[in-house]
Amino acid sequence: MTLTDETQRAAARRKDLRRVVVSSYLGSTIEFYDFILYATAASVVFGPVFFADLSPGVALVASYATFATGYLSRPLGGIVFGHFGDRIGRKRMLILSMTVMGAASFLVGLVPPVPTWGALMLIVLRAVQGVAVGGEWGGAALMSLEHARGRHRGLAAAFANAGGPTGAVLGTVALLLAALLPRADFLAWGWRIPFLLSAVLLVIGLFVRAKVAESPLFEQVAAARERHEDRRSRVPLVQILRRPKNLLLAGLVVTAGFVIQALFSTFGVNYATAHGVDESTGLAAFAISQFVAIFAILGAAWWSDRIGRKPVMRLGLLGMIVLAYPAFLLIGSGDTAGVIAGFVLSLSVCQSLTFGPMAAFVSEQFGTGARYTGASLGYQIGSLLGGGFTPVIVASLAAAAGGSSAYVVGYLVVMCVLSLVALVFAQETKDHDLGKRNENGAPA
Repeated sequence: MTLTDETQRAAARRKDLRRVVVSSYLGSTIEFYDFILYATAASVVFGPVFFADLSPGVALVASYATFATGYLSRPLGGIVFGHFGDRIGRKRMLILSMTVMGAASFLVGLVPPVPTWGALMLIVLRAVQGVAVGGEWGGAALMSLEHARGRHRGLAAAFANAGGPTGAVLGTVALLLAALLPRADFLAWGWRIPFLLSAVLLVIGLFVRAKVAESPLFEQVAAARERHEDRRSRVPLVQILRRPKNLLLAGLVVTAGFVIQALFSTFGVNYATAHGVDESTGLAAFAISQFVAIFAILGAAWWSDRIGRKPVMRLGLLGMIVLAYPAFLLIGSGDTAGVIAGFVLSLSVCQSLTFGPMAAFVSEQFGTGARYTGASLGYQIGSLLGGGFTPVIVASLAAAAGGSSAYVVGYLVVMCVLSLVALVFAQETKDHDLGKRNENGAPA
């Protein structure tokens, strides 16, 4: 091979990596626009629209219960999409997951405001959203990680997580603009517009994603299977569950990050509006924190490529333990600047330090042949434990405490301690050779 040929191949690889990173970022942005939009709507809209016959407190809990449905179905999405992503390719599953998510979100905007049937339709569509997100994240993170492979792979994989706050910003701003309508119009039809806009984002996302190249590491594994060189079980989930330590530790390590995300994106917004700021201000403060988080997540990932995944994530968890009570004091201060500062401390700083290295950390725990399944399932276990039940739990704890945040802060601290303990026993993965790991992440 000539020097010119090698130079051209290197340029082509860099172009493929840029395209894959952009695709992962846009795909996750669209997926989480839809997912977080529902979370915010559950906090400020669905109670009075679909549970109007209940008291405000009970309506909020019921609304959060429909939100939890999406988290319950996410592990199923991780298993199904992960299996086929490990068997027939990452790219196909990513296109399918995006299509399912966009369609479900569009249909949420058409749900009739009928207390019984409307609520049931919300639950079904939320479950479909959860399945789609369960398959999206793992594939998006893996595509970037497996294309990068080198010492920048933590940063490359983090674009999948950076899409989360980007989608949250877009979704929150869309709902915030709709909330500028008169209250009656907003509850009658205005809140539906951001959901219907999912169709536009879906078209853009599919156009970009269709142009990306398949993962080179996956293609190597697929070629080996075709040559019958790999005679191990063809069921990735079986390979993962034979030695579940990495799966369980990965799920527990990321649990607290999801607690922080779910707590402040739902209960936090409601808590701010109940303590002196209007709804628009609460949503705007959350949106600002998410905008800052986009860059904080990428910065934390870049840092983890240099000092390791575990030290950066540890700092985020310890920071949240120390700042949990001050953050709630700020969010409940009734002062706009204080509310913004509270959201920035919790989401832009602490959660971003846990989320930045997360995509690489979880994905690197598993080998190529079962990485989609293992990464998706580990991530979604954490999302279910940390995000699925948190809004209902904290709303109930706040009600039991007469509106005080004391029990909520205690719950947040306990979950951060749980993830810290799991992190102690997890392996550092920064220097793993992705091409030489078996399905459970050990040297092949």
